[in-house]
Amino acid sequence: MKRTLLATLAALSLVSFAAPAGAQDKGAAPGGDSVQYKSKTVYDFDDDVVEGDLVRPDGEFVDSRKAAKHSSLIKIRPDFIPEMLKSAEDI
Repeated sequence: MKRTLLATLAALSLVSFAAPAGAQDKGAAPGGDSVQYKSKTVYDFDDDVVEGDLVRPDGEFVDSRKAAKHSSLIKIRPDFIPEMLKSAEDI
């Protein structure tokens, strides 16, 4: 009984010290200042010189496996033609 009482008191003390979480206002910045953006931003790169070469491999490497040769999975019955002739005689 003494252990359950101590466990209950420990749990209640932990819950009582928990701080409530506050939600941030919609549109408010974390520092309290709201951020305003321009509707249009233009970057001018006309005076900058950009030099470079196209770097790519000299050839192309294509690796493919050759098609495997498999035997047919269809087994042709040797008695098929005589059975067909018998069925045609019955007609």
